[in-house]
Parts: sequence; C-alpha cells; structure tokens
Amino acid sequence: MLTELKVNQFAIIDNLHITFESGLNIISGETGAGKSIILKCLSMLMGQKTSTNIIQQGKDSATIIGAFELSDRPDIISKLSEMGIDTSEDSLIVRRVLNNQGKSKVYLNDNLSTLNSLKKVVAPLIEFTNQDAPLIEMTAQHDNRQLQSTNYHLDILDLYLGLWDLRSEYESDYKKFKNLEKEIHDIKKNQPNHAQRLDFLKFQYREIENLNLKPGEESVLENKIKTLKSSSQLNEYIHLAEQLLYSSDKSCLVVIHNLLEKAEEYKSISPELLKKISPLSQAKTLIEESLYDLRDFSSSISTDSSQLEKHESTLNSLRKLQRKYGQSVEEILNHKTSIEEEIHNIENFDTKLDDLNIKLQKLSNSLLSKAQNLHHKRSKGADIFSKRINTELLDLNMKGVIFSVQCDISDAIGPYGNTLSEFLIKQNKKDIPRPIAKVASGGELSRILLSLKRITGNTDVPRTFLFDEVDTGVSGPTAEKVGKKLKEISNGQQVICVTHLPQVAAFSDHHYLIEKCNTRSKTTLHMKKLIKTEKVNEIARLISGEKITKTSLAHAKQLLNQQAL
Repeated sequence: MLTELKVNQFAIIDNLHITFESGLNIISGETGAGKSIILKCLSMLMGQKTSTNIIQQGKDSATIIGAFELSDRPDIISKLSEMGIDTSEDSLIVRRVLNNQGKSKVYLNDNLSTLNSLKKVVAPLIEFTNQDAPLIEMTAQHDNRQLQSTNYHLDILDLYLGLWDLRSEYESDYKKFKNLEKEIHDIKKNQPNHAQRLDFLKFQYREIENLNLKPGEESVLENKIKTLKSSSQLNEYIHLAEQLLYSSDKSCLVVIHNLLEKAEEYKSISPELLKKISPLSQAKTLIEESLYDLRDFSSSISTDSSQLEKHESTLNSLRKLQRKYGQSVEEILNHKTSIEEEIHNIENFDTKLDDLNIKLQKLSNSLLSKAQNLHHKRSKGADIFSKRINTELLDLNMKGVIFSVQCDISDAIGPYGNTLSEFLIKQNKKDIPRPIAKVASGGELSRILLSLKRITGNTDVPRTFLFDEVDTGVSGPTAEKVGKKLKEISNGQQVICVTHLPQVAAFSDHHYLIEKCNTRSKTTLHMKKLIKTEKVNEIARLISGEKITKTSLAHAKQLLNQQAL
C-alpha cells in the first residue's frame, strides 16, 4: 500500500507531501488543475522514464519519493531481500532524483538501484504469470494494453478459475521439455564433428594423463628442484653441523658429556646441583636425535643432475598444461574429468540420444495430458467466468453487450498449455462476437476493466490500484454503480481514483482535492485531504460546476448520506 508521496520541484509542484490510506482514495479537481501531474509522479514510482523539461525552470533537480507499507506483501519483501535491500521495517521507500543534465537516480530504501529493478519490484510488466504481482497497477481510460494481450486473457481466466497450481506445474515441465529439446538439438548438430572432436579430446586426455598428476604436485616439484639445486650448500651445512655438535673435541656433545660427568663428582656434596644440571641430559638426547635426522636427510639429498633435469622437464610440462587447462593442478584434473565425460558421451552417442528421445517422448505425453486437463477446465470454467462478467457489466448498465471467452485448442502445446484464449464481446444479440480490443469503446473498455478487477481483485495479493478517470463516458445511475464497484475493489486493497463524477466521489473513504494557485511570477499545484465539510463542497462543485448552489450542496449531502447507509 502507498502511504506517502513527496514531490519537490517537479513541473508546477514546489513541495508536496500527501499521505494515502487503505480503502478508496478519490482525487478530484477542476479541468487542468494538474491531476495528470500527480499521476505522472505515481507512474515514475512505477519505473517510467521522463524528460528533463519536467524539472522546474531554474532548478537543478526534481525529487519524487513514495513510501509503501509491505506488511501484507511477503513476496515483495523476499524480492528486496534477494537484492540485498533491508526490509526489517516492512516498508519500502522509493526515491527518484532527476537532474537537468538528463541523468536519473533510483534509490530503494536508500540503496542506489536501477529503473529495471524498480520496475521488477513495483510494477512488473507481466502481472499474473509466475504470480509476479505489482505494488501499483495503473488502469487508465484508454489503457487497453492488457486487454490487447491474449496472454493476459489466459492469465486472468486461470487466476479466476484457481488454476495457478496446475499451470505452474505444467510450466515447470514445459521448461524441462524445451531444455531437453535443445540438448537433443545440440547433440545432433555436433554429430558431424564427432570424429574430429573425439581425436582432439583424446589428445588432450593423453597430454594430461602422461604427467600422472596428483593434487599438490606443483609445490612438490618446486621443492624438489630447489633442493637439488642447493644440494652442495645443504651438505656443507650438514657437515658443519656434525662437526660443531659431535665430531670436534669442543663439540656440543663433548662439552655436555664432560659437564655431566663432572657433576657426578659433586653428588655427595650437593645433590641439588645434579637436579639443576639434569636438563642437559635431555639436551644431549635431543642433539643426538637431531644428528641422526640430519644424517638421514643428507643421505636423501640427491646430487644426480639427471634427476634435476627430469623434475624441471615435468614442471615445464605442467606449466604448459596450466596455460591450456587451468591455473592449478586441481583445475587441470577437473578438466580431465570433463574430457572423460565428453569422450564417454561421444562414444555412446547413439545410446544417449535414444535415452534422451525416450525421456522427451514421455515428457511430451505428460505435457499433452496436463495441457488437455487445463484446457478442459478452462473451457468449462470460461462460461462461468463470462456469466460473472456479464452480471457485472449489466450492473454497470452495459445493456445489450455480451461478453464471452473463446477457448480454442491448439495443435501444438505452448508455454501455458494448448489453449488459445481471447475475450470477445457482442454489441447485441444479433451481432457476432469480436475481440474486445478492436470493438469496445473507451467507456466500454473502462467498465470491462473495472469488472475484471472487481471479480479478481480480492483473490489476488493486495496492491494499489490507480484508476485514471475510468468512469469517463458514463453518467447518472451508471456512474453510481461504477463508484460502488470501485468501493468493492477497495475492500482489502487500496484504490486511488481520479474522477470528475460526484456519484463516484461520494463513495470515497478519503477525498483529495488538487488546485492550481496562480501568482504573477508562477503557477503552482497544491493537493490536500478534505475534511467532511470540504468534501461536501467539492462534490457540490462536481455536480454544478464552478458555482456552488444550495441545490448542489443539498444533492451532495444526499449522495454522501446514501453511501453512509
């Protein structure tokens, strides 16, 4: 639900801060007062682009901010969380900043974002498919984009009939079917090159296999090469260590041995002395063990130049493989595994292709069965759906107009089944059904859209519906019924409707007035929420025009009293 709208330096708006609430929010004002500018601001919160000439003259930038309550929209919260945007307060603040250099910035909860991300969150183009429902949905008087789309017709029919689970299951299988088709196509496409490819893969495999690589091989080779190159220095060091520790007359072991023997002579004089010097006995043992280890290490140090050449050759070969197949031995071995798999697939091409074709046929049969099931339910439910719409249209004084849903079956299955669905109307009983997008007038189209929202709105997730003069082309009792429908749609939803009809405005839960203020220097737009007495005056103005009369005031009060009953 849209809770707040803030606008600065946009068109004729200096500063605007208005709060919206749940239920039916009506916006009215004189012709040319600027209602379209407010709708333009709201459309920008939906991700629509605009030009820089909308920024007030002499100003560097314009800002539009919209605040949304998300407590009833866990799907939007989840989507924002996936984008890394904090929604801990169950709210979304959308901020659009336009500057006169033609650049625009989008912020979602103060996170710099993009127009595409904004559209995905607030107003995705596809409303029902994958149940990707918008936060705001705009239905304008001449906006028949949705009704021109037969996919939309099928979407809304499935929504009304409660077929989303079946359809989602079908769509998931259909994606698997198309992926399998592509896999088979790619395999067949590459078949003529199999012999050449197989030779190439086997060459790569032998090239890696001949080195007999193991994880960590690179560091082992590098250490062996370093040791071989430094063998003489290492042996010299070991020889020096043996002399200092053992061989010479003044070696460490000789000195420690003499100290320990001398200490025995003072055993009777000072037993405490033996305790103090006893650690030297441990030191002697440690030195002897180190000597043994050094001698073993010395014997392992090779001075064979052929060994050095062998290891360097192996390392050079490894470096070549790294340039081809990966930076590490592990990556090279992973590539080897991939080569083995591809070799196996090529050598077993016929078997794999047969298996894939069997899977494809089974999936095709399953899809056809599910598509037929969906089509049966759609065809059966289309009559119920049509009767419900016709009841709504009759209630809106569209006498003689007959709505129907054409559900033909296609020879081929598609992403949503094999149903070809389209909304049709007849202008009278003798007329033939025709597509509504081609024959419906603006007023008829508005009322059909209103009827569709009326019967599906409460079964969908809550959102904000924007109706831009959807009541155009109607008057009298029909206008009252339009207002009643809008009121019904607003149950559990938020409806923001621009209207010029008093019968519609009388149904409002909250009424807002847009006015232009003209001074010598500029024209500015103001918008305010009306209190009860102001609401009466505005409805009276809608009834009688600029001059409010006692009769129009009485009529306005009568309209409001009727809706309060």
